[in-house]
Order: sequence, then structure tokens, then C-alpha cells
Amino acid sequence: MQLHSLRPQTKRRREKRIGRGGKRGTTSGRGTKGQKARAGHKIRPQLRDLIKRFPKLRGYKFHSFQLKPYPVSLTLLEKHFSAGDSVTAEKLAAKGIISRRAGGIPPAKILGGVLSKKLSIIGIPVSKGAKAAIEKAGGSVRLS
Repeated sequence: MQLHSLRPQTKRRREKRIGRGGKRGTTSGRGTKGQKARAGHKIRPQLRDLIKRFPKLRGYKFHSFQLKPYPVSLTLLEKHFSAGDSVTAEKLAAKGIISRRAGGIPPAKILGGVLSKKLSIIGIPVSKGAKAAIEKAGGSVRLS
């Protein structure tokens, strides 16, 4: 076997060349008139026009997936709960203090304010000032 005697296994079909004269005739397989029949025709992709309509994205691209807690003041707890009650995230959602997100109860954090009732906070993060006010009123804070 010689290099010059090698032949491809499949027959090569010649590409159909349009607009080169010969047996094709008048329109050379391009149909009649219109943008596609012209030389150098180019149709803009529709996607590009859609992309150009959108405004440029500005600013930072990173958005944390961590849910930010709802701020809940002690004044709200004073208003919605009676003395001796325990405060949980479920009870906050039931009373409408925090609203549910995507079916679940979002995190909440209790911040400062005025409190005169004895409340026990269970499983909700509390700020330093709020913790001092709760303990001063005779309440307790438990994170678990």
C-alpha cells in the first residue's frame, strides 16, 4: 500500500455552489427577490435585538442567598403578647408580626425597645440591648 494509492472510504459529494452560472439558470436556486436572494444578505438574529433592549446590569453582582432576618422590636412584642407568654418564630408568624416567605418562616431578630411584661424568648436571636430589657422585665432568652 502506497500513500498515493489511498482513497477515502466514502465518495466525496461536491458542494452545491450557487450563483456561478451553469445549469442553475436565472435565480440560481435562491428563489425570487427578497433579502435572502441578494448578494451579501445577512439577517440579524432575533436574540441580539432582545438582548439590546435590556438595560445594562450595574453595581455588584453578588447577592447572598442567606435570608436576612426580620427586625422585630420589643414594643411589638409588648403589644401582641401577654405576660408570661413564650415567643417563638411560629407564634410571630401566626400573629402576623413576620410574614412567611415561600411557605417557610423566615428568620427574625428581636431588637431594642420598651418592655414591661415577663416574656420568654425561644429560638430567636436577640440583640444585647433587647436581652438586657427582657431580663430586666423578668423574662428569659433561650436560643434552642
